[in-house]
Amino acid sequence: MLNDVMQSLLAAIYPMLKDDFALDYWQIGLLTLVFQVTASLLQPMIGIYTDKHPMPQSLPIGMAATFCGLLLLAFAPSYPLLLAGAGLIGVGSAIFHPESSRMARMASGGRYGMAQSVFQVGGNFGTAAGPLLAAFIVLPLGRPSVAWFCLIALVGMVILQRVGLWYARALKGAAGRAPVSRTLPLPRRTIVIALVVLTFLTFSKNVYMASLSSYYTFYLIETFDVTTRQSQLFLFLFLAAAAVGTVIGGPIGDRFGTMTVIWFSILGVLPFTLMLPYADLFWSGVLSMIIGLVLASAFPAIVVFAQELLPGRVGMVAGIFFGLAFGMAGLAAAVLGIVADATGIRFVFQVCAWLPALGVLTIFLPRKSQFYTAR
Repeated sequence: MLNDVMQSLLAAIYPMLKDDFALDYWQIGLLTLVFQVTASLLQPMIGIYTDKHPMPQSLPIGMAATFCGLLLLAFAPSYPLLLAGAGLIGVGSAIFHPESSRMARMASGGRYGMAQSVFQVGGNFGTAAGPLLAAFIVLPLGRPSVAWFCLIALVGMVILQRVGLWYARALKGAAGRAPVSRTLPLPRRTIVIALVVLTFLTFSKNVYMASLSSYYTFYLIETFDVTTRQSQLFLFLFLAAAAVGTVIGGPIGDRFGTMTVIWFSILGVLPFTLMLPYADLFWSGVLSMIIGLVLASAFPAIVVFAQELLPGRVGMVAGIFFGLAFGMAGLAAAVLGIVADATGIRFVFQVCAWLPALGVLTIFLPRKSQFYTAR
């Protein structure tokens, strides 16, 4: 939660940065791109490395990178330094997610969906809190007040150092046990197809989420003439609903199967995304909350499904899929910014509304019965 509070401040202060530096939408998109792609490029590499060489004390280092990024966001005198601050926050995210995801699985007691949801919901609530904190702290006090959030980074570094000690003891205790089997549960070709499908589902989910998290405030301001603070409150409601969706996605997946959650959350949200660009202000708020709730429930299920396809490679899977999430969102934000400058922000939302239709690809994922047969 603390990690993602700090990361979400970047998107939350976009309206302020746009005014202070006279930025176009493509420059806003580039900020998101630098943040997300920095994280996406590093996460898989860190995940692959730490699968073989766990690094319990790497997490405070990642938080320290975020600390430096916040200082740059608070005091950067130029746009290139803003980009550097966004990149440092991305580095912090890249270091944090693979190892912390492995810790969550180690602490799960076998309830992997629940553990992944609990782990991710902290991030979702942190992300939701960012716009709220920006509305009531950063907007009244100005951009330098972002530096106060460095105190959160310091608290996070202390907590992660303590958690790292627990993780080191848990690794030492598990050292004498038989290693987790890395035998593939299905034929390699089936696994490759399944991973490609999961990649497309992650693409549809995260590109749509990026359109809302990066441009929803601007859409509301331009379409309904609301204030910046009001638009950030609407963004908070969307992100808070996404946090709730993450909470319920994992346990439902444990109970009814990850496939059920993936079908429902990706394809099931399509009617609501199609209605959003044509709704009034009230229904825009209601629809965005439904979309956040339903769509966010997919990601824990996708990560757990991929971990089951590739046993013994928890860090690699977490790195790849968290990296995909960040990378796709960053690229989407950059492209959508260019499109918004050329055609208007409303058109962007009309096009993105069709992305959940890719949920139909779920039909190509292997069923649980096939896992047992293959074994």
